[in-house]
Amino acid sequence: MPATSPQPRHRRSGNRRDEAARLAVLHAADDLLVEHGFGGLTIEAIARRAGVAKQTIYRWWPSKVEILLDALVDDGDKRFPVPTANPTAESVRDYLYAFADFLTTDPAGKILLALIAEAQHHSDTAERLHKRYLDPRRDQERELLTRAIGEGEVSPALDPDATMDALVGPIVYRALMGAPLPRELVDTLVQALLKPRSTRTPGS
Repeated sequence: MPATSPQPRHRRSGNRRDEAARLAVLHAADDLLVEHGFGGLTIEAIARRAGVAKQTIYRWWPSKVEILLDALVDDGDKRFPVPTANPTAESVRDYLYAFADFLTTDPAGKILLALIAEAQHHSDTAERLHKRYLDPRRDQERELLTRAIGEGEVSPALDPDATMDALVGPIVYRALMGAPLPRELVDTLVQALLKPRSTRTPGS
């Protein structure tokens, strides 16, 4: 009896995310959050807008919070990266300019604000937001600021984490309140908190 060659095994793809469908879901969540707010965002609406089955979404994501976190991580890293080169007061200032623009003009910025607000009422949302977005980004921000301090470009009175909190806090607060975020605000924060080298007098 002739030997038969084993048939190639095909990978099952039932639980594997289709990239086009995944992106459709994330974009739908982006748009619907802007249109209806966090409270009005539902899995059913996301499924309809994305053109996928509701069961597909639940198979990939346990909640709308996780969908929004995926969208925030994807879009935040692409549109609002933490600079990795040229650690100067100017690069920190430009990063803060970008942060203000991100919060006020980008749908992913609206996601961040919505999740920050939701985190005040739900500890599990706060934990997931910190783990997936805030803590990894803070690690990068701390590295940027620490390098700028090491290069003698800035000399903040506070430690790097407290300095970043003091820099981004007013920006987040005004964005949450729907208040304008003029560049003069960022300029003032940078001058007051970072004490850039260019503003220090010799011997100070």
